[in-house]
Amino acid sequence: MDTLIEFFHFLTQRKKYWLWPLFIILLLLGIVLVAAHGSVLAPFIYSLF
Repeated sequence: MDTLIEFFHFLTQRKKYWLWPLFIILLLLGIVLVAAHGSVLAPFIYSLF
């Protein structure tokens, strides 16, 4: 968790606003993959990729 907090501090202090969309897309992709791991929706989610 400390790594994420440090990353957020880096983004705000260094004004790297162009990294926010990349971070959000990677976060959403990770959530989708974790949610699809053991659910009945897995075949439908995998067909999207």
